[in-house]
Amino acid sequence: MSDPVAEPLKLIALDADDLSVISAHLQDAVLKRGDIAYLPAEKRFALALRRFDWEGATQGQKRRRLSALHFERVTAARSTKIATGEGAVLSLLAVTFAESDGPAGQVTLHFSDGAAIRLDVECIEAQMKDLGPIWEAVATPAHPEAG
Repeated sequence: MSDPVAEPLKLIALDADDLSVISAHLQDAVLKRGDIAYLPAEKRFALALRRFDWEGATQGQKRRRLSALHFERVTAARSTKIATGEGAVLSLLAVTFAESDGPAGQVTLHFSDGAAIRLDVECIEAQMKDLGPIWEAVATPAHPEAG
């Protein structure tokens, strides 16, 4: 019997609402600094992530899978508090958009410990795609209650 939850995702974002759907699927994805690439000549920003399968979690599965996220029409990229040490792991919390001069604006990738990457974009044009195998996750990500 096939596992519908295991079907690979392929999502496109052309507005802030679409981007919030991608953000939800990528919450708690992990990556390393080497998994990030900015190609200014191509106006592209891309990253490879190991996303937690939140849909599978609703079925009692604890899984991760390799995914890619890329943005087109990127005119600048800046980072804050991104760890550069060998083996440093980033945990993605959310992807947001703030419009500045519609449809242009700033996409921010928010990571744990206050780290962030901000992309100046001409408009939202993003794609998230599952690339590879699924594997069992060690644990389900959890966030302590703010108090």
